[in-house]
Amino acid sequence: MKQQVLVDMDGVLADVYTQFIDWEYRESGIQLAIESLYGKTENEAFPSCDKHVRSTGFFRTAPVIPGSIEGLKYLNEKYKVLIVSSATEYPQSLIEKQEWLNEYFPFITWEQMIFCGRKDSIKGDIMIDDHPKNLSVFDGERYIFTQPHNMFITDYMRVNSWKDIIDTL
Repeated sequence: MKQQVLVDMDGVLADVYTQFIDWEYRESGIQLAIESLYGKTENEAFPSCDKHVRSTGFFRTAPVIPGSIEGLKYLNEKYKVLIVSSATEYPQSLIEKQEWLNEYFPFITWEQMIFCGRKDSIKGDIMIDDHPKNLSVFDGERYIFTQPHNMFITDYMRVNSWKDIIDTL
């Protein structure tokens, strides 16, 4: 039987940092350098974070993380993949995230998409996520996908790219 792999969406498939930087620049004219965001939560790093994640189009127009399409295809052939995204806090994100996944990852079926509030009730063998709060409550193998907010976290196996994921799994 194939192992079940839980893959986070924002920060692992969707490049929300580029999206936040672009939306902050568009709104304030301030160009944030990615290095200045290391170790800061999204709310600390982006003054308009909450406003942006509640805005129509934020999730729907996020760029794809390089290598994620090929990497997720690889995982989907080798494992039982579930995309698990904390989405119910921002109800408008539900349809945007589903449409985004359908566009960029058409090989992922609707049965493989789990939009939830908390991830601790979703079971699997392996989790790939960028947030330690999700990994800390998971019982299986845990991989932290590098993003500025988690740069100083050393508690989990780190993957810096989708190439790392393919080479590891």
